[in-house]
Amino acid sequence: MTGRTAIATAHWRRLDIEGTDRCTLSRLDHGWMLVGQAIWHEDGTDANLTYDVRCGPDWTSLSADVSGEVAGRALALRLRRGAEGWLLNDEPQADTSNCPDLDLSFTPATNLLPLRRLTPTDGHSASVCAAWLLPDFATIARLDQTYTWIEAGKVSYTSPNFTADLDVHETGFLTRYPDLWEGWVDG
Repeated sequence: MTGRTAIATAHWRRLDIEGTDRCTLSRLDHGWMLVGQAIWHEDGTDANLTYDVRCGPDWTSLSADVSGEVAGRALALRLRRGAEGWLLNDEPQADTSNCPDLDLSFTPATNLLPLRRLTPTDGHSASVCAAWLLPDFATIARLDQTYTWIEAGKVSYTSPNFTADLDVHETGFLTRYPDLWEGWVDG
């Protein structure tokens, strides 16, 4: 990884609990990278996680590292896309073979990946399948998602049991995720 050029940095604050997240999008010689840190306090416990997500030039997710501490427990995860699907610390994860996108449950940063990979057109919908790191940090599961472009800067997001209209910066970072996140983008 010789060439790395920062494109933009997103900053968010959580709306449902006390917490923040900051993520930088960089262009690499052969793809893209998200590097961020999420910190939150929930139900008397603290969490502090860093994450690195690597994508190919077409925005297809390739791998990620998540490390830090959640509720006093050290966490070190390696998520990697293999020939048969996603692996979590080298353990195959069921039903993830056709998931080009990675969704880290604790950050809005990874919504950028399908938004950059897909072509936005008002009224256009795209169904995608993400490899979703569950909030227990022990499993990656398939998560079917639909993005519908409402107008420039606004997308409707739907997954099982969840729907929201999201505000999207021109970089692809979300700036508003109702009741969960709000933020801004530098760059």
